[in-house]
Amino acid sequence: MNISKILKNAFLIVIFGLLVTACATKKSVKTTTESTSTTTTKAEETQKADPIEKLDALMQGDVYIGSDTVGELASGVPDRVFFATNETILTTASRETLRKQAAWLRQNSDVTVVVEGHADERGTREYNLALGERRANAAKDYLMTYGVSSDRIKVLSYGKERPVDSGSNPLSWSKNRRSVTVKAN
Repeated sequence: MNISKILKNAFLIVIFGLLVTACATKKSVKTTTESTSTTTTKAEETQKADPIEKLDALMQGDVYIGSDTVGELASGVPDRVFFATNETILTTASRETLRKQAAWLRQNSDVTVVVEGHADERGTREYNLALGERRANAAKDYLMTYGVSSDRIKVLSYGKERPVDSGSNPLSWSKNRRSVTVKAN
């Protein structure tokens, strides 16, 4: 009887050890030599990096910080802001983007916009529609704080129905958690 308990416990310890090993992430150490004089751009470094480093370059926490899915509301004015999982709180980068949008909207008083709220694929349709609406309203409220009339801003939620990236991984999800400001006229 004691031998079976010992074997069972030993088996569990081995399984636990394997799980811990599988979950550990590989950390790479970059070394440079003085004889290497080639220069690489940040994009080239990202392409050469391992998948974890690529992910770190495009995300801060779980908020997307890349630019490959970002369009422009106007020249030099990004059209979207990104959110953390299940959050409606604006990041520092989001607030900066919305300040640029507000400045452009104040200069172009004849333009009306629709702020579209989006969510990632996780969660129910109803939950994500409500979350998308809260995200769009957070962006609208911030624009109003900077002098844009609420009459010029409509809010629309698509929830998870219009993903910009159809993948099912953390990077794709972070790209889809967004609000997008679109010209309505």
